[in-house]
Amino acid sequence: MIDDSRPLRSVLYMPASNARALAKARSLDCDAVVLDLEDAVAPDLKAQARAELAAQIRTGGFGHRRLIARINGMDTPWGEADLAALADSLPEQEPEAILVPKVNDAADIAALSGTMDRLGYRPSVGLWAMIETPRAVLGIERIADMAGSTRLSGFVLGLNDLAKDTGMAQEPGRAAFVPVLVAAVLAARANGLVVIDGVCNVIDDSALLEAECTQARAFGFDGKTLIHPAQLAVTNAVFAPSPQDVAQAQAIVAAFADPANAGQGALRVNGRMVERLHRDMAEKTLAKARAIAERAA
Repeated sequence: MIDDSRPLRSVLYMPASNARALAKARSLDCDAVVLDLEDAVAPDLKAQARAELAAQIRTGGFGHRRLIARINGMDTPWGEADLAALADSLPEQEPEAILVPKVNDAADIAALSGTMDRLGYRPSVGLWAMIETPRAVLGIERIADMAGSTRLSGFVLGLNDLAKDTGMAQEPGRAAFVPVLVAAVLAARANGLVVIDGVCNVIDDSALLEAECTQARAFGFDGKTLIHPAQLAVTNAVFAPSPQDVAQAQAIVAAFADPANAGQGALRVNGRMVERLHRDMAEKTLAKARAIAERAA
C-alpha cells in the first residue's frame, strides 16, 4: 500500500556523474532524489558515474529525501554492472528502489527482480519500472500484476521516449497521452504501486509545469519527476493538500468521530454528502499534510 506519511510529490533526477550536483541535492526541498546513471550520463562517463553513485550512497546524508537509483537498461552494456555496483554499496545505505528503464513486459520484471535477489539486495529495496515503450503501455496491466510476486513497487512515466517511439505529440494538455496516463494510474492502484508522472521538459515555463502537475494530481499520480531544482516549488505546492483540502478533511473526520453520528454511514458535511470512504480519503489527506508540515518545521 502507498505510505501517505511519506510524500513523493517531487522526484528530482540528478546526474550520478556530477558530485557537486549530488552534494546540492542533500539540501534541496525534494521528496526524492533519483541518482541517474542513464539519460543524464554520457556513454564515456558511465563507469565514473557508477563509482560516484555507489560512493554517494555509502556517504549518505540525504535526510528525509527518498533515494532512488536509476540504472541503464539491461539491454545495454552497462545495466548488469550498474546493478552489481549498487549491490556492493548496500551495507552503508540502501536506496529505496532501483529504477529500471525500457521495461517492456512482465518477464522483464521477473528477471530483474531475480537478479536483485541473486546479487543480495535486501528485501526492502524495491523495483520501479519506467513505462516508456509502446510494449510496456500495451502490457501495463500484466506488468503491474507482478507486484505480488516480485520486488515491483512503482511506475515512473517516461513520455519523452514514448513520444520518440510513437510519434505522439507532447503538446500543452498532453491530450495524446491521456489514455497512457490513466492506464498507468489504474494499473498501479490495482496493485498498490507508487506512480509518478513524467518530466516537464521546459524549465522556465512555470505555467506549463503547473498545468502538468495539476493534471497529474487530478489523474491520481503521487507526484512528478523533475529535471531541474527550479521546478520544485511549483510541484511541491500543487501536490500538497491545500488549506481548503485540509479544512474539509478535518471536518469530515470530526463529523464521523462525533458520538452523535455513531452508526451513520453517510453524513452531510459543509453542504456535501460524505460516506465512510470519504473519511478514509480525508485521513490520508491529513496524514500527507502532517508529513509535509513536519518536514518544513
